[in-house]
Amino acid sequence: MNQQQAQKRPKVILITRNLPPLVGGMERLNWHMADELSRYTQIKVVGPKGAAALKPEQTTLSEAPLKPLPLFILVAFCKALWLAWRWKPSVIMAGSGLTAPLAWLTSKLSGAKSAVYLHGLDITAPSRIYQKLWTPTFKKMDSVIVNSTPTRQLALTVGVPEKKVHLVHPGVNLPKAPQSAESLIAFKKRYGLEGKKILLSVGRLTTRKGLREFVEHSLPGIVRAAPNAMLLVVGETPKNSLRPGTQTASDIMAQARKSGVASHIKFLGRITEKQLVTAYEACDAHVFPVLHIPDDPEGFGMVAIEAAAHGLPTAAFATGGVIDAVSIGRSGYLAEKNNYAELNQYILQLLQHRPPNDIIQEFVKIFAWQNFGIKVYNALERLDTRADRDS
Repeated sequence: MNQQQAQKRPKVILITRNLPPLVGGMERLNWHMADELSRYTQIKVVGPKGAAALKPEQTTLSEAPLKPLPLFILVAFCKALWLAWRWKPSVIMAGSGLTAPLAWLTSKLSGAKSAVYLHGLDITAPSRIYQKLWTPTFKKMDSVIVNSTPTRQLALTVGVPEKKVHLVHPGVNLPKAPQSAESLIAFKKRYGLEGKKILLSVGRLTTRKGLREFVEHSLPGIVRAAPNAMLLVVGETPKNSLRPGTQTASDIMAQARKSGVASHIKFLGRITEKQLVTAYEACDAHVFPVLHIPDDPEGFGMVAIEAAAHGLPTAAFATGGVIDAVSIGRSGYLAEKNNYAELNQYILQLLQHRPPNDIIQEFVKIFAWQNFGIKVYNALERLDTRADRDS
């Protein structure tokens, strides 16, 4: 694409607090959203301090202090408004509900259209201030993109007009080739996992993820049925989340000792992306025992999609957006929420007869980041843009 063609593309400003170097599903999603939109638009990002060094290649990024939160909001709004006045974008987009008021107000002051990508917690956050000031903004946006079927229903419940709502599931990196047998053997040897049936848990140790409850209610039964079972935990307690979790590795291990399964758990903490890929392919089943908490729903369940991309099936509770992330019988199984006996049944089934890798990976192809980017762009393209005026 030559420079003249590039200048004719619509202009978008993305405002988000969730970007690397912060770690998590929302951070990965916003990074990829900026990267994929850069293929179809001219895009500038306003994000947290430290994000500029890791930004997608075809974007520019202005930083705002990560903490305290009010300072981030103030600085991000000022930078977005200054950019909008100078650059005259077609769309101001919020990467989550947190920055929706910034995107909406900036759009009103600059004449652009507004959009937001919403997760379940963006709508249900149990804060009076948030519910009074933030949530009403969603129905004022010109376009509301949601990450799952349950999130779509939540958006309609708080008054977002149906015609404004677009369902776009988060994406995933599809591996070009499997890890070598030598890499998998080395991984298992490094962590003493040879000859084990390995259950993998990936994610931040928040209350909603339900890992302590899984150790209490599920793992003892699994170990009795499969004495060589080992739970491998990747992730740590969040440090910069708006709702830090109450679970820590120490809490979970205390429960494990009480339940008599302490020798069947290993914590890896935070690991590299390459190590995570190896973990996905070295393990036998991914467990996702998310708790059903009405005001703290699991928006989608990106980790189940990531596991499937590497041929690893998931056993999870059917709660929140997880129902969109697991294809029953193809990429895993869904137990009734909080039914640990049923969850155990599915986990043991996967340990004995897991679906073939190609069947699991075939399901996940629709979630490729490229498809995600096209769908987000299509949702934005439906808005009236001012690209022609500024080309």
